[in-house]
Amino acid sequence: MDAQEKQVEEAGRGVSRRSFLRAASAGAGMMVLAACGGAAPAAPTAAPEAPAATPTTAPTLAPIVDQPTATPAPVAEEPTAAPEPAPDAETLNGVTLPDDAGPVDQQVYVRYFDNTATFTSIDFMVTVYEGGGNALRDLLSDALIRLDRNFVPQPGAALKWTSNEDATVWTFELDPNLMWNDGTPVTADDYVATFQYSGSQEAAWDFAWYYSAPGALKNWDKAVAGEVPATDIGVRAEGPHTLVFETETPAPFLPAKLMYSDALQKKALEANGPRYNNDVATSVSAGPYVLTEWSIGERLVYEANPDYKGTNRPYWQRLINIGAKTDTFFAGYQAGEVDHVTGEYLTTADNEIIANDADLSAQVRLTAQDFRTDYLFFDCQNPPFNDVRVRQAFGHIVDRDSLIKNIITPTQGIPAYSFLMPGFPGSNSQALSSIQSYDPEKARALLAEAGFEGGAGFPKLELWLRNEAPVRQAVAQAIAATIKQELGIEVEVSNKEFKTFMEALNAKPTQLQFGMVSYGIDYLDPSNMLGVWLATGRHNWQNATFDDMVNGASAMADPVERIKIFQDAEKLMVEEAPAVWIYHRTVADVLKPYVKGEALEPNVGGFSGIQWPGISAFSNNLSTLYMDSTVSELRPTPPTA
Repeated sequence: MDAQEKQVEEAGRGVSRRSFLRAASAGAGMMVLAACGGAAPAAPTAAPEAPAATPTTAPTLAPIVDQPTATPAPVAEEPTAAPEPAPDAETLNGVTLPDDAGPVDQQVYVRYFDNTATFTSIDFMVTVYEGGGNALRDLLSDALIRLDRNFVPQPGAALKWTSNEDATVWTFELDPNLMWNDGTPVTADDYVATFQYSGSQEAAWDFAWYYSAPGALKNWDKAVAGEVPATDIGVRAEGPHTLVFETETPAPFLPAKLMYSDALQKKALEANGPRYNNDVATSVSAGPYVLTEWSIGERLVYEANPDYKGTNRPYWQRLINIGAKTDTFFAGYQAGEVDHVTGEYLTTADNEIIANDADLSAQVRLTAQDFRTDYLFFDCQNPPFNDVRVRQAFGHIVDRDSLIKNIITPTQGIPAYSFLMPGFPGSNSQALSSIQSYDPEKARALLAEAGFEGGAGFPKLELWLRNEAPVRQAVAQAIAATIKQELGIEVEVSNKEFKTFMEALNAKPTQLQFGMVSYGIDYLDPSNMLGVWLATGRHNWQNATFDDMVNGASAMADPVERIKIFQDAEKLMVEEAPAVWIYHRTVADVLKPYVKGEALEPNVGGFSGIQWPGISAFSNNLSTLYMDSTVSELRPTPPTA
């Protein structure tokens, strides 16, 4: 489900948060889900070296083959033990700083959060949409799995996992070394208590839909609805370090979905309620960091947990979040107050400044974020778009390269010829690129075949947008002009209020004939993205063959075969053109040049920023990022808490 849609649906329960991935990522800006200063002395202007990406160069896209899938091998190997440090190496909290690292007092990461955003918890399993704008969260325990920079599940709190033959029962073996910093061992009971809390009707968790279909946890929906007690949910402990999940239907993607599984402590949950981490006095951590300060709307500070026993040990010794208004973020970055601003908070004016400054341009890092794709869509059940030739004609009228060059810019998007973005599991974009290529002559021929030669007899269209920003309004206007010029069809662009747009889209039958919208992932598997186009999805295109392929692959355990079927299904969809893909959104962050680490090496999609899910327990970014020795020159005064 689209995060913004979810926010509207949850509004009645007080949900008022940015999009899911931005909230969920708690780092690079999300979700899965989503998802967010004052003046200071001028920052240094010279950067010793440039990151991999620049604001004028699109990433080199990965080949179609050999991309990772969201389903790991049935058993994940235990992480190998870290090598013993050299006798003269600087070791702190169980990690040895890289040879080129800056001093310990400079291993501090600073960023802003939106001080106007609703912020009621730093724990994902308590709330997602009230988790603050761009605030660092989910650092006080390990998720069962976490993602590497290629979005492949890796061991987290669980060192290995297995499933039964039909992938409806999953067993996770927890790391027996994990310990809460109050001396209590981390056990499977903590995870059971967490899921039973989040799935209870009393919790009214604003992300409860996530563990629903497909592959819903057994009795999850009934527990959320209050029809059965939360103790009936399909999660149980079989001993202190064995955690078992049961699903209603086969769920080969469950390990990837369980990225969102950082545990609450059962003892603290029972003693102090779900928001025990809101207070430093009652906060308890089994994660890489401990909470040391939280003044809502002002500051949020963590320090490396000296008692952490897990495998996501950080180099950064302190994380400082500073509350500020989003329109001041970039000025503060320029002034040297923070180390990182995600592109979601950069305005057009900010990006113009960056583009005209060689040093700032060298600090741009591209990310795929939530793999969001913008596309045109149609009412496929009624004339004129019930004719596949008409839809295919529109598929050949979008000049993606021109749109990106002149409106979107290469740092904000790459051409889309299908739904799944390069780097996403199962992506086949390059192989499908000829199906909806820009070819006005072919578009005119198809329209003539459908009986509308030169646009004669074709009704005037109204292209609806969903409360879009100026850049996407400009994209829509450009497409409308091309449709008029090349096909002779009148198109009026109308930017509607969010609620008006969604009500028309979701009406049965739909009341939206022609629209432009975007969609980003909820979880990292093709079953999520392609599920949007099922007969039960958000649009009214219906194709039984596509449905059978997607549903069959979703329940299939063989990772190679299921990806092949997903790719075949996407090819069928692109050919049938219920949508015309425009571009995949990228986000151009700015990141100080002294921030280094493996997480910033180009990934399978060609992106070299801090990729989703950012700085959190959901990613292994934490265990690779550090400040190099140039930090002392470029940030002379270490940040203080």
